[in-house]
Amino acid sequence: MMKDKKKKSKTRFKPLSPIEAVHESAKGLYDAGVIDATTMHEFDALCLTPVRELSPREIKRIRIHEKVSQAVFAKYLNTSVSTVKQWELGEKHPRGTSLKLLNLVDRKGLQAIA
Repeated sequence: MMKDKKKKSKTRFKPLSPIEAVHESAKGLYDAGVIDATTMHEFDALCLTPVRELSPREIKRIRIHEKVSQAVFAKYLNTSVSTVKQWELGEKHPRGTSLKLLNLVDRKGLQAIA
């Protein structure tokens, strides 16, 4: 008697978060012509990754994790070395685009903005 051996797929799928699943469904509806571009843009805006505040310790941790100096980190973020130092000391706090970039580097690494 032969035993059926099921081959397990080596491809691993990352499960979608609920917000990613909703966005993917909306994209399918848009592609099918069920929802219009305005509605799709509203879904896009709702599904943006939130930008969280980062403490000086977290900013330094991100830089050290990426194994770069303050000077190199500043170049990637299009800011000055002085600003990076001030962020890490808590003398200044990143805002706007800088904070968004730091969040992106934290999630995806420096290669995401290279």
